[in-house]
Amino acid sequence: MQGIASLLAYLQSAGVPLWMSVATASVLVLGITLEAAAYCAFFGYQRWRRMLYPLTALCLLLYYAAPLAGASARDMGVMLSLMIALFSGAMAAALLRPGRPASALQRIIGVNNLVFATAMALRACFSHTSLGVVSGAPGVVQSVAYLAGYLLMIVNGFGFLLLCKEKDDRAMALLATIDSLTGLVNRRAFFERTDSARLLAARLRSPVSLMMLDLDHFKSLNDRFGHASGDQALCVFSATAQASLREHDIMGRLGGEEFALVMPGTGLAGALHAAERLRLAVQGARLPGLEDAYAMTVSIGVVAVEPGEHINAALARADHALYAAKSAGRNRVEAGQAVGQVARQCA
Repeated sequence: MQGIASLLAYLQSAGVPLWMSVATASVLVLGITLEAAAYCAFFGYQRWRRMLYPLTALCLLLYYAAPLAGASARDMGVMLSLMIALFSGAMAAALLRPGRPASALQRIIGVNNLVFATAMALRACFSHTSLGVVSGAPGVVQSVAYLAGYLLMIVNGFGFLLLCKEKDDRAMALLATIDSLTGLVNRRAFFERTDSARLLAARLRSPVSLMMLDLDHFKSLNDRFGHASGDQALCVFSATAQASLREHDIMGRLGGEEFALVMPGTGLAGALHAAERLRLAVQGARLPGLEDAYAMTVSIGVVAVEPGEHINAALARADHALYAAKSAGRNRVEAGQAVGQVARQCA
């Protein structure tokens, strides 16, 4: 629509009668409105329709009423420039979003819109000069202005397509690393991040601790109340666990009701304290609708990852400690044996 409007505007400046200005303005404003609507929907803004559509209707109504009030072609050009500046500035604000993260592509498109909005505002301010930059006034500057607007439309169009692709790529990357039910990292991503954390800790000579966690009586919950209740328990557990952990701790769902947690920079004593705090938090959590029928608890096995130890070996030791916690009555924390103790037992 903006392409059609730019063509109509250029023809108008080349000598087509002035009555085309109304059609040109209508198509142009509607095109910018649709573009702004696409950005609002893209970023997930709420209640944007309540503001954008009435504002568009008001702008067009004022533009249509202006000739009845005796507005000249120059005045109409000023109104159109201000409307374009308003909508382009709104799109720039949506893209740049001060204080919020934005990609480089998003910032480029936002700055592009901001510059164009500023140019159109200046065009309106200087419309009473003899530069020929108002609607209906011929001249080289007018042609350059319309050409710049057309190029902006092309840049924004391709930019929006690239933004959509960028968003889809992020969503695909998220699906590849995040467990869709609990929001925790999945098994593959957990091992990748854990290995990176272990290597960093080795370089910094910093301790790393590992936990294996398993919800108690989870099969009974599924059998008695259905898998929906089991899924709800997993979500409540993951939310409770994340609320009690540090930002750089790595927690993942390995499968079913089995979870693992890596705590970089934390020794065994600190990890045991954190595990007990987590156990108590889970014990205090409740499932909506099953408050009196099911008490959620967790068993935890904790080990300190030894220097040079492979993560699978540490997980095996933590899993052995988890089994000990289950055998001792569940809802408890057990420390795993050190590597040397395990080796002596195997010998």
